[in-house]
Amino acid sequence: VFVSTDKAVKPTNIMGATKRIVEMIIHSKNQNSHTRFMAVRFGNVIGSSGSVIPIFQEQIKNGMPVTVTHPKMERYFMSIPEAAQLILQAGALGEGGEIFVLNMGKPVKIDDIAKDIIKLSGYTLNEDAKIEYTGVRPGEKLHEELMIEYENLVPTTNKKIMILKSNSNIKDITLFYNNINSLLEITKYYDAQMIKKRIMGILPEYKPARVWSRIP
Repeated sequence: VFVSTDKAVKPTNIMGATKRIVEMIIHSKNQNSHTRFMAVRFGNVIGSSGSVIPIFQEQIKNGMPVTVTHPKMERYFMSIPEAAQLILQAGALGEGGEIFVLNMGKPVKIDDIAKDIIKLSGYTLNEDAKIEYTGVRPGEKLHEELMIEYENLVPTTNKKIMILKSNSNIKDITLFYNNINSLLEITKYYDAQMIKKRIMGILPEYKPARVWSRIP
């Protein structure tokens, strides 16, 4: 079971693009193997490595401004136990080749999380603790998506797990793997532009983004 991400949808950064490529790889492997390969695509896990909540708590503890990229930034969230259970259940449901999408509920504004953390820490916003807007980073989206237009969701026996029916089959498998091998060779040179160019050749929908929106 490959753990993918909502960033694989219309990817604008390397993480999302490479996750999407691996989704394609395991889909192709499933067609020629007795092993069942599948992927689970979902959003952010609260409290995991890199999660915003521990970062906000540390900033408040050290008397620093709480840094939020943009007041309209939204993300899907779920807890670590829930994410782990749903990944295991997806593995049990999978027959091979599926991309599972978890029901992440409604997206939450990062700005609201920051304000709640300040309040729950016993501080008053703009008096004891302030929020600083730093601007959206290159390749970062204001709103994440779990699927794209040509993909359809099919329910499973678990109401929180759906199967993504995709039309994006690999047309030329030999060319695809030749490009993957070429990409692996290019990575040895640590040339970011060459890597991005080759990924774009493998994944046309990958659009490397500059900063989308900057807060004054």
